[in-house]
Amino acid sequence: MTKETTLEDIISLCKRRGFIYQGSDIYGGLSGTWDYGPLGLMIKDQVKRIWWERFVDNRSDMYGVDAAILMNSKVWVASGHVGGFADPLVECLDCKKRFRVDQIVDENNYLEKINADFKEWKSATNFGEDLIDPTIPRDLKHDFANHSAQENVLKEINDARKFTGPHAQYYLNENIDCPNCKKRKWNEPRQFDMMFKTNIGAIESDENVVYLRPETAQGMFVNFKNIQDTFHPKLPFGMAQIGKAFRNEIAPRDFVFRVREFEQMEIEYFTNPKQADEAFSHFQKEIKEFIQDIGLDKDKLHELEIADEDRAHYSSRTIDFEYDFPIGRKELFGLANRTDFDLKAHSEGSKVDLSYFDEETKERFIPHCIEPSFGLDRTILAILSTAYATDNIGEEERIVLRLHKNIAPYRVAILPLVKNKEELVNKAKEIFEMVKNIATKNGIAKSKIVYDETQSIGKRYRRQDEIGTPICLTVDFDTLEKGTVTLRDRDSGKQEVVSIEDLENIFA
Repeated sequence: MTKETTLEDIISLCKRRGFIYQGSDIYGGLSGTWDYGPLGLMIKDQVKRIWWERFVDNRSDMYGVDAAILMNSKVWVASGHVGGFADPLVECLDCKKRFRVDQIVDENNYLEKINADFKEWKSATNFGEDLIDPTIPRDLKHDFANHSAQENVLKEINDARKFTGPHAQYYLNENIDCPNCKKRKWNEPRQFDMMFKTNIGAIESDENVVYLRPETAQGMFVNFKNIQDTFHPKLPFGMAQIGKAFRNEIAPRDFVFRVREFEQMEIEYFTNPKQADEAFSHFQKEIKEFIQDIGLDKDKLHELEIADEDRAHYSSRTIDFEYDFPIGRKELFGLANRTDFDLKAHSEGSKVDLSYFDEETKERFIPHCIEPSFGLDRTILAILSTAYATDNIGEEERIVLRLHKNIAPYRVAILPLVKNKEELVNKAKEIFEMVKNIATKNGIAKSKIVYDETQSIGKRYRRQDEIGTPICLTVDFDTLEKGTVTLRDRDSGKQEVVSIEDLENIFA
């Protein structure tokens, strides 16, 4: 019987088998940072390769770029990130731990309460008067009596809807226990800037401020004109990029799900506004096909259409692709119609024309942009949590990582039955070289074939199961006498004897 996988199971396996380690581990770690070990990096590179093949190499309408991490700070002013890229931060006054407000409340319950308070306040006050009506409900009087103008009270309600301000504080103190110390003693939630700021050059000054990019998208928008001028593409066309982004998360958590340094795979696909819906539907389908390429469970993927009031201000339509993680249903990928917001913003900010001229219709316009966005680290977590399983072979319980063969670190492991028989080891190494050559003929890297002779054969099977190797080939004394090897299947644990000649079809 398969046990339910927990996040702790995944973390333990990742460290034990060299997939992912805590960043700066020997110094006690650094919150929100993780180092990919050899096997984790192999999976990561495979996912990127599969993504790039589907969305770039196998298309004629996509241009790959690799924009700089550091950009002129005016880029982030124009995009709205400077002064507008923040999360609501609250501190427990008892234990001094800090949290994101939207992560410690039931968001639906919270917003329902705020909206109900606003409606109650409106009915209990006399709009247009400078002073607050004394009949205002008791739970709203905590700070409203200090306001003398209606617009200030409205601002407080609007702040509360963004999880900040004194009314948000009141809600927390009345309803929410600190996740750490279980007390209800909160300070006033405020917006916390999520961008990492640094200085460029030898002198620290406001003029030399730059930011580590919080997203990869803007690097593509600012290169829109360069791609037009260099390649003269016809609409629709897209730009694709895989790269690092950085966010100063208040409370990084859940392993690699929410971190401060992460990798994104993103597309900005530019289209005539009239064809934007068609492009949106196209990528909606492509995303669902991509998850099958990498072995995710389509039944665990859920499409959440984001309501008008919850979408980003630049989006006319957004779908969050959520996945069933061990930590619950969480966002994995996103798909948004960003309209013409970004190109317009950078046109105005840079004073450079970022319009497109259609030679056939003789129209000039700002294209709309469809953005499929993939978090690579979250994708790795989804892959590992989907593949992780425990079962029994006979009476022995084992952990097995049922990775799709396309992304498993190794495709085949060559195992001599024992390592103290020279003739057996020599034959195993000969077969190892032969299988590597077969892999090359089939377009598979030689590094995907591994040789393993350490510990007993049973322990080696367990190790290869845990790292997700689909096939083990055991070289035994029958190999020397009969020219056969034992082929063991990872998922079932079944073994069959095959001739060495038949290994030519091992990747079929």
